[in-house]
Amino acid sequence: MRDLKWVRLLLVEGGFHLVCFLSQQVAEKALKAVLYAQGEEMVLGHSVERLCAQVSLHLPKIREQAARWAALDGYYVTTRYPNSLPGSIPARVYQKDAAQEALSLAEEVVIFVEEQLG
Repeated sequence: MRDLKWVRLLLVEGGFHLVCFLSQQVAEKALKAVLYAQGEEMVLGHSVERLCAQVSLHLPKIREQAARWAALDGYYVTTRYPNSLPGSIPARVYQKDAAQEALSLAEEVVIFVEEQLG
């Protein structure tokens, strides 16, 4: 997925809070691609955990990784809004280690999806 290229660039440039958020977005988009490929006509929602549950109805083997990937949901709101973190802002709170982990999880999701879609 091409979006990963830009997420990796942000990691190098130090946009760690954005890496966390966009990693969640990459995973969300990839999981939705699986659902559309399975014939779903409308896929709503943003939760990686919930999307994994939906995908598991078609591809049960996703359950092995779903709990780990669900951690990406923690980056959906708090990385974007300055009032979501008490006493600080996302750009200060999210550091390189969190960004690297988020990117790694997103890459795992994309690899899984690419393997399923061919």
